[in-house]
Amino acid sequence: MNLKKRTLEIIAIASVMAGITVADACTGIRLTAKDGSVIHARTLEFAVDVKSDIIIVPRGYKRTGTAPNKTKGMSWTTKYASVGANGVGQPVLFDGLNEKGLAVGFFYHPHTAKYMPYKPSDAPNTLGSWELGTWILDSFATVDEVKKNINKVVVSDAIFPPWGFAPPAHFVVHDATGKSIVIEFLNGKLVVFENPLGIITNSPSYDWHMTNIRNYINISLTPVNEMKIDGVTLKSFGMGSGLHGIPGDFTPPSRFVRATIFSKASLPQKTGYDAVIEAFHILNNFDIPKGTAREHAKDKHGNVIAEFTQWTAASDLKAKKYYIRTYDNSQIKMIDLNKMNLDAKEIITIPLKSKEVVKELN
Repeated sequence: MNLKKRTLEIIAIASVMAGITVADACTGIRLTAKDGSVIHARTLEFAVDVKSDIIIVPRGYKRTGTAPNKTKGMSWTTKYASVGANGVGQPVLFDGLNEKGLAVGFFYHPHTAKYMPYKPSDAPNTLGSWELGTWILDSFATVDEVKKNINKVVVSDAIFPPWGFAPPAHFVVHDATGKSIVIEFLNGKLVVFENPLGIITNSPSYDWHMTNIRNYINISLTPVNEMKIDGVTLKSFGMGSGLHGIPGDFTPPSRFVRATIFSKASLPQKTGYDAVIEAFHILNNFDIPKGTAREHAKDKHGNVIAEFTQWTAASDLKAKKYYIRTYDNSQIKMIDLNKMNLDAKEIITIPLKSKEVVKELN
């Protein structure tokens, strides 16, 4: 049974997240400021509100992962505190950074991700896909450490209880030095790609995107030169003509191309804070308004199912600050991990739900 068919069945079940659909429109970029700050920034798109909050996970917090058939998976204790955005009330991060400046993002990977084979004896080393990013943030300080240890876990097709299926995912990992990798599960095998551009979207596999982008090597940031044909001089209409032909739709390949062009064309920013603000400007180009990207089916109430940009976030890996804005409130909010109690006994939750505030200038 393919994922979309399974998802549409879930829509009809009131006891689970009715209306969950394939979410394949998230976009991630990396910027580096002149002061050496590395910024990981991304959007999160979904068709139903994932009800994200900010959570701060302390050091010394005990966790148990999930294996198939509702059995317990790997157990571990957090070595490093972390901050970021969760979903549906879960104690795991869909996106975030830890106290060492390591950032991880969970990105949907439909029709491409195929998790590792599992047998019951693997349970002590097994995680659900939604737990992998949190385990990385809890445990490691650098990309090199992640690369050294990632093959020690089995990522299975365990069911994510709130949604009723195993979310197909891949992951981007950045560290404070600027190193970046993409972690994928292809044909049942773990594959780790170096990510020199710092870009991630969704399906297909990362290496396919890196091949596809070669179709756009003619793109220029400066206007096209004038051309003469049979004595007629043809001039461009104005600035931006060098970018004519870049794909403007919301598919993952098109967004990968645009994210690469926009992030690499960005003028160097002086500080990490400046680069964070620049990242939000870049990701404005990937905002999906409600109703623009629709599914064929409707939910059980007859409502249109459409993905939208639920939030956009940026992590400053040098300053250890997490910035986020939501669809309903475009004001950027920030949590400074350095100012939190990193040895707290429990996870701290900060609600994100809020309405837009319009400042009157009369």
